[in-house]
Amino acid sequence: MTKLSDRIMRRRGRVRGVLRHAAGDRKRLSVYRSSKHIYAQVIDDDRGVTLASASSIEKATRESIKTGASIDAAKTVGKLIAERAKEKGVTDVVFDRGAYLYHGRVKALAEAAREGGLNF
Repeated sequence: MTKLSDRIMRRRGRVRGVLRHAAGDRKRLSVYRSSKHIYAQVIDDDRGVTLASASSIEKATRESIKTGASIDAAKTVGKLIAERAKEKGVTDVVFDRGAYLYHGRVKALAEAAREGGLNF
């Protein structure tokens, strides 16, 4: 029997491998979801740098939401990451959900980023 952490790492690697194959020259929008907050980054894998980031732990975001572990927080972070990515000139990305299902907070963040102007 394998450990849960091993299965999560294997799933994350499988998702990321498919994304790298399909991405072309697009940047990667990566999502991390903890029990209390949600984080998003736009990453340039060719250079290995983070171009833009947003999270529910930032002071401005914390003041506008009740808790960082809600769908409302994910929507706020999605809009914020789209705005910051567009400032850096990034509009086309691939969505890296990591080992998480495309459901709930992850889905809310993705839809908010699309509404904010990111294409994926």
